Amino acid sequence: MRKWLKSIKKKSVSVGVTVKNALANRRGEGFVDTAVKILMAVVIGALLLGGLYLLFSGTILPTLTQRIREMFNYQG
Repeated sequence: MRKWLKSIKKKSVSVGVTVKNALANRRGEGFVDTAVKILMAVVIGALLLGGLYLLFSGTILPTLTQRIREMFNYQG
């Protein structure tokens, strides 16, 4: 029983030290860094979606429409 109580005490002290160190830690990510990351993600996403839209509307969809018309235009 004493061993068990001693191990519980050691674990609680260890957890207490870990929590104290985590709360005392002043390193952190600033708001500006996060805003720049979000802005970069939005801009890159918009460019990617714009490129896909141009690719589909100019290249893929007209070809697909033509193939579908040829497939159903069977006069045999």
